[in-house]
Amino acid sequence: MSDLKATVAETPTGFQVDGVERISYGFMFLDGVFDLKNSQLADMYKKWGRCLAIADTNVYALYGEQMHAYFEHYGIKLQIHRTRIGEESKTMETLLAICETMTEFGIIRTEPVLVVGGGLITDVAGITNYIRIPTTVIGLIDASVSIKVAVNQGKHKNRLGAYHAPMYTFLDFTFLRTLPEAQVRNGFAELIKISTCADLQTFDLLDKYCEQLISMKFGRADGSSPELKAAADEINRRGIHVMLKLEVPNLHELALDRVIAYGHTWSPTLELAPKTPLRHGHAISVDMAYSATLALSKGIIDADAHRRILNLFSRAGLTMNHPLFDEALIAKGTNAILKTRDGLLRAAIPSPIGKCVFLNDCTANDMNKALHMHREFCKKYPREGAGVDAYVDSSDTGVFMESEEKDAIHGRNVGGFNADVAMAALNNEIQREIK
Repeated sequence: MSDLKATVAETPTGFQVDGVERISYGFMFLDGVFDLKNSQLADMYKKWGRCLAIADTNVYALYGEQMHAYFEHYGIKLQIHRTRIGEESKTMETLLAICETMTEFGIIRTEPVLVVGGGLITDVAGITNYIRIPTTVIGLIDASVSIKVAVNQGKHKNRLGAYHAPMYTFLDFTFLRTLPEAQVRNGFAELIKISTCADLQTFDLLDKYCEQLISMKFGRADGSSPELKAAADEINRRGIHVMLKLEVPNLHELALDRVIAYGHTWSPTLELAPKTPLRHGHAISVDMAYSATLALSKGIIDADAHRRILNLFSRAGLTMNHPLFDEALIAKGTNAILKTRDGLLRAAIPSPIGKCVFLNDCTANDMNKALHMHREFCKKYPREGAGVDAYVDSSDTGVFMESEEKDAIHGRNVGGFNADVAMAALNNEIQREIK
């Protein structure tokens, strides 16, 4: 929530307004936010006696019944607006549909909407007072930190938006139990991002436990060891805390040299370039891996650090090279980002691992030379730098299922829900739409 204190004074030609906005919002780590024994979320809606929730279709398929049971247990009326949300549907039309539901619900100005889902849905739905419950690794680690809300416009990511803090954020990592492995890998990229440029200790932990963290859902999957869960919890807490410390002094992004923008110089152009978009984590991984090679080519990091960074991307199954990531795309991306960053490149690069510098003195020849070097490096890696499950599918976009698919899913209780069956049904539908 925010409070604005401002003054107005007369000037010789008119008036001058000066104000300071106080921004205050909290986070709570809470495994099992919809468990009946945990009243923390319900306590925030007792005043209203009702709750309007915005959830993507995947989350509703997995947790809709549990959400209804939870709020019914606490005597709070719940209405859930389901929406298909992905990069291609992260649009003004989707936002307006949410606004229409708010109007029909009769939302009161100070009443918080509950936003449940990945980072994309919190980006779109956070236009009013809201409480957010992220359900993906990206949502938990990265989007939960930012107060930026936005929609895409055409092929431009986050072209229309604002800065609006939530009232509160619940961080429940048990959602990862039902998150497809491809989405865990997708979010893993955000942890590589922040650790490579700002936290060597977290990078070391990612390096040590990489494959286990992805396959065992950050220690939340059945069979995870106490050691892995403890490491995952430390990674998650450190990652969020480091990003908060970097972003909180710059919530409105007025300072344009941003450590958290590692991997976000050319990736906004690359991500939506393929007919089926790249997952966000894979797009930024291409950018980060290339940026590491660029740093190597300019003597900012040594060969051992460069090798260690690329090895981690490869082990995680993240994309390091893409056919569309060529000289023309780099030129286009550079031109676009210069407009965003006030005429300077401001490319965040590791110097060394765990620290960051910003690269401005970089010519087109420098970038193209590094690109050719990078392609040669990638040839030595499995899949020649291509990623695993790199493109968006139904677990990113959400779809409305046929009635028989809905019945099959909702006939299961949440505790016995088969995420693979649900995701297969959803993926079949999105593939039909893509074709």
